[in-house]
Amino acid sequence: MNVPLLDLKAQYAAIRQDILRAVEGVMDTCQFIHGPQVKELEEAIARYCGCAAAVGVSSGTDALLCALMALEVGQPLPGGSAGAEVITTPYTFFATAGSIWRVGARPVFVDIDAGTYNIDPSKIEAAVTERTRAIMPVHLFGQVADMDPIMAVAQKHKLHVIEDAAQSIGSTYKNRKAGSIGTVGCFSFFPSKNLGCLGDGGMVVTQDPVLADRLAQMRNHGAKPKYYHKRVGGNFRLDTIQAAALLVKLPYLDGWSQARRRNAAQYDRLLAGYAPVKTPVIRAECQSIYNQYVIRVPQRDALQAFLKQEGIGTEIYYPVSMHQQECFAALGYKGGDFPESERAARETLALPIYAELTGEQIEYVVCKIRQFLG
Repeated sequence: MNVPLLDLKAQYAAIRQDILRAVEGVMDTCQFIHGPQVKELEEAIARYCGCAAAVGVSSGTDALLCALMALEVGQPLPGGSAGAEVITTPYTFFATAGSIWRVGARPVFVDIDAGTYNIDPSKIEAAVTERTRAIMPVHLFGQVADMDPIMAVAQKHKLHVIEDAAQSIGSTYKNRKAGSIGTVGCFSFFPSKNLGCLGDGGMVVTQDPVLADRLAQMRNHGAKPKYYHKRVGGNFRLDTIQAAALLVKLPYLDGWSQARRRNAAQYDRLLAGYAPVKTPVIRAECQSIYNQYVIRVPQRDALQAFLKQEGIGTEIYYPVSMHQQECFAALGYKGGDFPESERAARETLALPIYAELTGEQIEYVVCKIRQFLG
C-alpha cells in the first residue's frame, strides 16, 4: 500500500471546478494586485479568527517580518541603544528565528514543554531583560501554546506578543482562536497547511485597527498614500489569485480539520498502550487542528527509513534546533542548552494525517510501525 505524507491532489479533485472559476475570474478582471478578493478574504479571516482586522501578506514568513517591522522591533531602544531581543522557541521552523534576526533583533531561546513541544511558559520570565521587546510563541503542529501565562509575563513587562500561528489556523485555546490572543497573529497559507493556497501566502490578524493600518502600510513599502512613505516597509502583498483560491477553500477548513482530528483519534486508539511510541499530547483547554501528527519514538531515523521502504511517507520536524543552526553561531548557544528541544529533534516523526486519509491506510501505517518496533 502507498500512503503519502500528504495528498494535495485528493483535496484539489473535490473543489477543482470552483478553484478554476475563481482563478479565471481574477484573470478576466486582470486585478492581480489588491483585487477585491484580497479585502474579502481579509474580512472573512478576521471574522473566522474573532479579530478586529486582518492584513493579507505574501507568506507566513513575511507575516512575521511585517509584524516585527510594524511593531518597530529591532529599532533602537529608548536612549538610542541597539540590541533588541525577542524571546521564542528553539524548536520551530526557521522563519520564526530568521525573521527576528532579519529586523536586527536577537532571538533569545527558551526550552519547550516535553509533551506539547510548545514553548515552556514557566521558563520565559527568567529570559526577560531590559532589551526584551516581544515574545514570539509558536503554536506548533496545530496546537496553541499555553497563552495565559505567556500573556501575564508580557503584560507585566509591557512586551508585545507575536503569535506564530503558521500551523494553527482554526485551533483554539480556552475557546479563543489562534492568533486572536496576542498583539498580532501570523498565519501561513503554504499549500501543505490545513488552509493552503496555490503557492505562498500569509495573513496577519490583530485586535488593534490602528496597528492593522500600519501593517497594511508596511506590506506596501510603508506607503500611505501612494508614493508617500512615513516608514520603510517591504513588498509583502498577497496576490489576488491566491486570495481567490483561499476564499473557495475557507468554508471547507473546519471540516478538513475535523477529519484530521478523526484520523488522529484513530492513531491514538491503535497506538494506545504501546510503550515504544508516544502519541501527541493535547492539553484539555486546547483543540488542535493537527497540522502534523507527531509521534516520539526510539530509533526514529531507522523507523523512517523502514516506513519509506513500505511506501509510507513521513517527515522530521525539525532535525536541528534553532540554537544549533550554523547561521546562529554568533548567539553563543551550545549543545545541551535546551535539552527538550534537542531530544525532540532526535526522536520525533510526523505521520500522514491529511483529511482524505482512509482508516485502512492508518491501520497499515500503525501495523508497519509495530512490525518495525517488534
